[in-house]
Amino acid sequence: MKTQLLFDVFRTEIGDLTVVVDDSGAVAEIWTSDASERLLASGGYVRDPSAIAEPRRQLEEYSAGKRTTFDLRLAAKGTEFQHQVWDQLVRIPFGETRSYGELAAMLGNGNASRAVGRANATNPISIVVPCHRVIGSTGELTGYAGGLPMKRKLLQLEGVLGPDLFQDA
Repeated sequence: MKTQLLFDVFRTEIGDLTVVVDDSGAVAEIWTSDASERLLASGGYVRDPSAIAEPRRQLEEYSAGKRTTFDLRLAAKGTEFQHQVWDQLVRIPFGETRSYGELAAMLGNGNASRAVGRANATNPISIVVPCHRVIGSTGELTGYAGGLPMKRKLLQLEGVLGPDLFQDA
């Protein structure tokens, strides 16, 4: 029997978030945008605000600067290697960053930074599995599925980056 996926979209201080949970209530996806049209069009997703109450509460606290860790059951679909990378991502503390090479070394293969980057890019549970905390080896902000402006916003929220004084210029 196919797992039913339940979702809702809500506004936070960092923008719209879409949270998807499986029928057991485990978080399966988080999008840093309103993904409702895409989810409904793809089938298998049902909008149910009550199903995402706890993830919503924790994400609202995070976006308001009141939470630095999450306590949620996760159900990300991926390969064994992707799960190894994602397990390392959740070990990066709030307010810190790591490079792709550092993550590869943490996995025991310092030459796997490109593979780590690809696994990072396919992380379906952004923010909670903090792929935004991964930066280039020289400290530059590199790709983020939610876009570099969102990555910058998340790192500013966590105190890694200072405010962008010219963001509205």
